[in-house]
Amino acid sequence: MYSTTEDFLQADNNFIPIRYSYSYIKKMTGRLKDELGEGGFGTVFKLKLRSGRFGAIKILGKSKANGQDFMSEVATIVTTRS
Repeated sequence: MYSTTEDFLQADNNFIPIRYSYSYIKKMTGRLKDELGEGGFGTVFKLKLRSGRFGAIKILGKSKANGQDFMSEVATIVTTRS
């Protein structure tokens, strides 16, 4: 098992995650006002990137599991991303 999400993304999928500060995420999402949905691990918000394109970001909540379900969710998103 991978110790972090970053380890998983880099080892199996050759992705390098980008980290943003919470204050920058709040700025990109318009202060977390445009909620798109909620799932097992947190809430998804609409955001606007510097390029002007729109996207979505999931703000993770507290997980009660060992992280395996979250890693499965990340793997699903990564494989459907292209």
